[in-house]
This record gives sequence, structure tokens and C-alpha cells, in this order.
Amino acid sequence: MELAYHTSTTAMLEHLKRRHPLVSRGGNNDKTKQRTLPPYLGKEAQCTPEKAVELSKRILRVIVKDMRPLSLVEGEAFIDMIEYACPGFKCPSRWWFTKQLEKAYQRVLDDLKGNLKKRSSKITLTTDAWTSIATEAYLGVTCHYINENWEMVSFVLCTKPLEDRHTGDNIALWIEEVAEKFDFSLHDDVQTIVHDNAANVVKALRILEEKHGVASLRCAGHTTQLIVNHALKEPRINKALGAARSLVTYFHSSKVATLKLKLKQEQMGTPHHKLSQDVPIRWNSSFYMIKRLLEQRWPVTATLSDPEVTKAAKHYLDMRADQWSILGDLHQALEPFEQATVFLSGEAYVTVSVLPPLVKGLQKSTQKAFESAPIATFQTAAAAEIASRWKVETTYDEDGKNVCIFATALDPRFRKLKFLSTDDILKVKIKLQTLALDAR
Repeated sequence: MELAYHTSTTAMLEHLKRRHPLVSRGGNNDKTKQRTLPPYLGKEAQCTPEKAVELSKRILRVIVKDMRPLSLVEGEAFIDMIEYACPGFKCPSRWWFTKQLEKAYQRVLDDLKGNLKKRSSKITLTTDAWTSIATEAYLGVTCHYINENWEMVSFVLCTKPLEDRHTGDNIALWIEEVAEKFDFSLHDDVQTIVHDNAANVVKALRILEEKHGVASLRCAGHTTQLIVNHALKEPRINKALGAARSLVTYFHSSKVATLKLKLKQEQMGTPHHKLSQDVPIRWNSSFYMIKRLLEQRWPVTATLSDPEVTKAAKHYLDMRADQWSILGDLHQALEPFEQATVFLSGEAYVTVSVLPPLVKGLQKSTQKAFESAPIATFQTAAAAEIASRWKVETTYDEDGKNVCIFATALDPRFRKLKFLSTDDILKVKIKLQTLALDAR
């Protein structure tokens, strides 16, 4: 028998695959077969000195930017992850990162000092004493100025732990220490210091004004908070707000009620929004709570009237019609204050020149007539508080600093100063001309 002979092995391989599959699989040579790694696996490589330096810098950046504790680098899982990602890399010690952090802080401090020296405008400071969740007290100081490109720039100069008593004398001393640390003069370099209405802070700024001649300006946002909070003390309004808080708290604490509310929202075609809870330190959180409740009134009422969801003992949570009416009118009365608060919270534009006309606008809004007696009382109380708390910012005083008045006069939008008398307008213009000539 003669066999056909060819130099190619293709026919033999095809025969083995079809007739002898086991032989075919067993005949594969694993040593000569090229392996393909999954795309997410890179080639294993030892950590070079250059890569080790860069990786250490990036770990330090994680600690700084993400505000992680230095103990992060001592964590067993963290070290294991780094060694797996970069074989051969030995993570530096916590002590090493502490030293690098101190060096980085000094570099940033020197850069900031350099920027402050190169500025072409005066500095404005904002200061605020606050307490953390852990009841630790701090003093924050931020500087603001306009750079050579006419851009508003701001830096946090310090967040100082306060271990001594928060007296006016101590706060004034702490602000002086910040100025000394960053090499600027409160007398020569600082235009104004913005602060809240706390008695000790007001006293501190009075001390600084007497010693260094620096002007002070009360935070308009905080003043708005005090004005609205005072006006909201009207008994019937206070009671309606209390009922609203209880209602929102119930939905936040009941999963069954929350699920039923979602179902009612779908059935009634209202937005699938959760109810908002207010907090005491932010008056506008009450505004947002009211706004959301009014939006969800009927789904909320339907949920509360469902016996499978709300037991008879909880039916008191459903507010009365007069309380809903009060909240509806209160929402309208509060809206101008909310718009003012949002505007005054901006960081990318100047707000001081807008304050006098804004205050006049708020005063005008309190003249809107409401049939509801509680809201009328709110309007009267708010108008009185506005006139009292913003008197300095909206009237011209020949012996005062007149920070807001001068800023408004220099703002092209409000240079006519319509909120002042004709005599005061003339006095402001003459004073500004005098200041401009003296500055030459």
C-alpha cells in the first residue's frame, strides 16, 4: 500500500482533531504556547528609586488633600496594598511623613507670604469662632484681596484651637498674632475685618479698631439669621413650625411611612423628594423644610390618613388647615430673605456694595400685606430688626468708617445712592473725592 506524502502537516493535524480529539488536546505543548494576561494586569516590575520617591510624594498628597491621619501609613492593610501595587517599595515611617508634612507646610506658608507681599490691593479679613462636633473650639481667619489680574483671591490663614477663654481681649490678641505670622500690618494693610455679632467678637474688633484703626463689618449673613430668628418667635408661627418639625421627624424615623409616601408621590404625580429637616443654626433650613412640605402636602396627608401606616395615636401629626395656611404665607414672607442669604453667601463676587440697596429691598418686602395676623406680626418684627441691626450699614455718618456706603457709591450699579437723602449723597461724594486726593 502506498501512502501519499506531503511536506505539510496540516492534513495530519486536521485528522487528529476530527478522529482523535483526546490525542489532539494532549499533544499541545504548553511551553511553546504564548500566554495572554488580562488587560488590567501590568508587567511585574521592581520599584525603582525614582518611582519610590514619586510614590512617597503621592501618599503625602493623599494625607494632605483628603485630610487623612498620619497613622494611615502604619495600617497593615495600607502597607499590604502599597507593597502589592509596587513590589519592592518600602513605605516610609509615620515620623518621615510628619517631617515632610512640616516642610510642605513651610513651603506653602512662604508662598502665601510672597503672594501677600506682591498683592496690589489691601486685605480684608473674615474671622469666626466656632465649635466642632467634638466640642473643640477654633478661631478661623481668612484673607481676601484682588490680585494683579483683578481676580478675587482668598486664603485660610489659620484654624487655631482655642484653649484659653474666648474673651474680647484674647480674640484681638489672636488676630494680631495671625497678622504678625504672615508679615502684614493691621494698620497699613488691612481694609476691613468681617465678623459675626457675638459680643466677645464685637469687643475684640472694637479693640483692634482703637489700636490699629482697622474698620470692622458685621457679617450680613449672620445678621440676617438674627433678624429672621427674632421674627419667627411669633407664637402661632412657632407652633406651626414645631408641628412641621414633628411631622418631618416622623417620616425620617419610619421606613413604612417613607415607603408609603413614595407610593403616594407616584400616584399623585408629585416629585419624588424626601422631606427636609431644619436645624436651629440655619434659619433658611426652616424655609427649605416649609417649601418641601408645601410641595408634598397631599402625599403627606394621604400617607398620614392611611390606617395601615399611621396608627390612631399618631394622627395628631397631620397639621391643621390653619397651620398649613400659616406655612404657605410664611414661605412667601421668607422668600426675599432666602434670596438675600444665597446672594450674600457668594465667594466669586463683591457683596459689600450691594448691602445697602439689598437692605432697602428687604425693608420694602416687609411692607407686603398679608391677611394672616401671624405673618403680619412677623413682617412688623422683621422690619424693626432690619432698621435696628443695619442702621450703621445704610446711613451716612460723618465720623464713621462708612464702609458699605462708600463701596455702594463706587459701584456703577448703585452710584446714585437713591436710599440716601440729597444732603448725604453730596457729603458722600465730597468725602470720596477727598479720600482719593489724599491717597495720591
